[in-house]
This record gives sequence, C-alpha cells and structure tokens, in this order.
Amino acid sequence: MKKRGIKIIIAFIFYIIAIIISHIEKINNIWISNSIFIISYLIVGLDILKRALRNILRGKVFDENFLMTIATIGAFGIGEFPEAVAVMLFYQVGEWFQSYSVNKSRKSISSLMDIRPDYANLKKENGIEKVDPDEVKIGDIILVKPGEKIPLDGIVVDGTSMLDTKALTGEAIPRKVKIQDEVLSGCINQDGVIEIKVTKEFGESTVSKILELVENASSNKSKSENFITKFAKYYTPAVVIIAVVLAVVPPLIISGAEFSKWLYRALSFLVVSCPCALVISIPLSFFGGIGGASKIGVLIKGSNYLEALSSTEITVFDKTGTLTKGVFEVQKVEAKQIEKEELIKFSAYAEYYSNHPIAKSIKNAYGKEIDKTKILNTKEISGEGIRTTVYEKEVLIGNAKLMISNNIKYEECKEIGTILYVAIDKVYVGYILIADEIKQDARKTIEVLKNNGIKQTVMLTRR
Repeated sequence: MKKRGIKIIIAFIFYIIAIIISHIEKINNIWISNSIFIISYLIVGLDILKRALRNILRGKVFDENFLMTIATIGAFGIGEFPEAVAVMLFYQVGEWFQSYSVNKSRKSISSLMDIRPDYANLKKENGIEKVDPDEVKIGDIILVKPGEKIPLDGIVVDGTSMLDTKALTGEAIPRKVKIQDEVLSGCINQDGVIEIKVTKEFGESTVSKILELVENASSNKSKSENFITKFAKYYTPAVVIIAVVLAVVPPLIISGAEFSKWLYRALSFLVVSCPCALVISIPLSFFGGIGGASKIGVLIKGSNYLEALSSTEITVFDKTGTLTKGVFEVQKVEAKQIEKEELIKFSAYAEYYSNHPIAKSIKNAYGKEIDKTKILNTKEISGEGIRTTVYEKEVLIGNAKLMISNNIKYEECKEIGTILYVAIDKVYVGYILIADEIKQDARKTIEVLKNNGIKQTVMLTRR
C-alpha cells in the first residue's frame, strides 16, 4: 500500500512537470516533455503491463489489465501522451483506494482472530511444559489457569471453574464446568485451575473451525458475484471486438474519415467500457460489508449470507448480553418472618463461594464484609441451588425445585426475572428477585430494524 502510494505521487509529480514543460514556450521541446510522460507512465503503469503480459502467456487475455494496456499504448501511438499517462494514473488511484478498502476490511476480519490461543500448558511426567497447540495430541492432559484461553477441545478431568464463552456463543453469562464436562477451545477460564483431557487435535478444534470460517468468508460467493464473473467472460471480449471494429471499419467505409481519429475514439471506448469497475465493485462491496460487520464483532460466513440479509423479514434476538446488559442486579427483596437485611445477609453468606453473576449480584447488594468462618458445609445442588450452614443455621437458596425437593412450603413468585427462594432451618423466609437491565439502545435498534423492512422481531430465551 505504502509503496504503491509513493509510486502514484512520484508519477503524478513527473506528469505535472511534463505538462508544465510542454506549455512553457522557452523550454517547449516535445521530446523532453514526452520523455518525462513516458517515465511517469512506466513508474505508475509498469506493474499493469507486466500483469497483462503474464496473463496473456497464461491464456487469460481479456481482463482489465489487457484493456488498460492496449488503451494507453494506443494513446501513445497516436501521440496523446498526456492522456495515456492520465488514464493510467486515475486507474492506479482507483486501485489504491480499492486496496485500502480491502485491507481495512481484512484488518477488521482479522480482529476476530484474537480467539486463537498462543500456547497450551501440556502436563508431562516432569511437570508442565508450555507448547504450541499444534503439538498437543488426543489423550494428552493440558492445564488451563485463570485468565487463559482454552487451547483445544476436551473433557475436564480435574477442577471446577467458570468459563467466559462470549467469543464462541455470544452468551454473557459465564458457564460453570466441572469434572466430566465438555469444554471448547476459544473459551476463557475465569477463576479455578482445570485439567482437560484433549479430545480433538488443534486443526479439528472449535477455534480452528471458526478461524477457517473467518479466513474463507469471502469464498462463499453471492448470486450477484457469480453473475458478474460469468458476465465478464463474455463482456470483455465483446468490448475489445467492438473497439477493433470502431477503429478499422469507419475509415474504410466513410469517405474522408481519418484512421487516427477513429483509433482515438476506439481507445476512448475501451477505457470507458472497461468492466474493471463493474467486476471489482460488487465483490469489493460484499467484502467491505463482511469486514464492517467483523469490526463490530459480527461474523458473516460469506457473501451469499450477506446477500440473504437484504431480504430478511424476521430478526431473532438472544436476550442476555444482546438486548440486556448482561449485568444482574437485585431488584426486589421480599422477606417473611425475618427482616430484609437478614434475608440478604444469609443469602450473601450462602453464595460466598460462588462466582456466578447471580451470586455476585447478591453479594454486591449486601455490600458488607463476609466472615467466611461462619460458613460450613457448602454444597451446590445441580439445577436447584445451594445448601449450606451459616451461623449454625441450615440455609437453602435456589429455585422452586429446591424448595419442592426439601418439602418446604413456599409462596410462588410470578414476577419477571430470576427468582431465588430462601429457607432457613426448613422454613421459607422469602425470595430475592434478580433481573438484568435493558440496554439503552435496544429500543432504538428495534425501531430502526422495523423502519428498514423487518416485519417481526423475536426474543429467543428461556425461563
């Protein structure tokens, strides 16, 4: 990009110098100005000439490089040196802007490559060795520390932790994993140290498949691109044939017609009819669209999918982290038989060892230091909640299933949000309502979509 830009600037300077020399009477030497024009042309157009010759030798004659070459060399042939250089200059400026746009889109797409792990902590007999993920084999044990990316797909064989899966799923809520749970590469380990038995080599892992999708996003061509590719095969030769006819036939059949004038018109026709803008602009617009989406973290698998979006009528949204902020807060505390402060205190103590966002929201609502010596025998009951002992009292906190399985009579809450029922010594003492906060731009987003032809918006979530 930088070299091409410098070439264009230098060629333009030579072009201006040649123009000035040709208009100064004292120095008006046509050989000097024409020589400088040729130097300017070679600086800016030599790579196009080489490309055209290379393609001709390969049997690919009719392309934009061939058209630009014969048009500009033809202009030199009829003595229109300034126009020959100007055409090549403008063409290269257009190519430079195209390359700039492509590079910008490519950088946006490559930003999604951050999910690629740099290393894996391979467990060996003599300790832990940091290796390239490609070197790890199926069946090997790898260690993943807090804050590290999981480098390969596998099964947890030791430890528990919370995983940030946003890079893969977009899900804002961390996922808890324990022994025998399957984990995917690209996730970030948040707290505990876990050991993973590798089930897929790096080339077959989830993160590799995603990277492959990103890198090949432009290979899935849209109908428009496929049409233009076929169209150019027939259009370009047709343009060259018409240009030849335009240069040769009129001087033969029209009396007084000058060959040089009709050759000039034919060359002008070649430049104007050059399909490069048409052939380049459509793929470039799709590539730019994919790159622009990648810049804001949206991966579109190919031009065909981007084209399909233009006829979309229904949009389906995830809720947490998409329409909402993914930040949970205590919205309501309803206490029975005890004070609200007591209910929050016992709940915060019960959730002390949990790193789940809901647990954190309760601890934040309590806002005081927790004496962990008062907490004993904490046990997490899968799919239900937590049983623990706080200040020598048995505390149960969780969903309705926890209350039912322990034969505790409770009052069902019908409010929208996550409901945590609390029981102390087998007696129901109230509930805590926790809810996410709607993003400020969620309403505007829905309105903009509907104003742009989206007929229906759907929130896909679970209770």
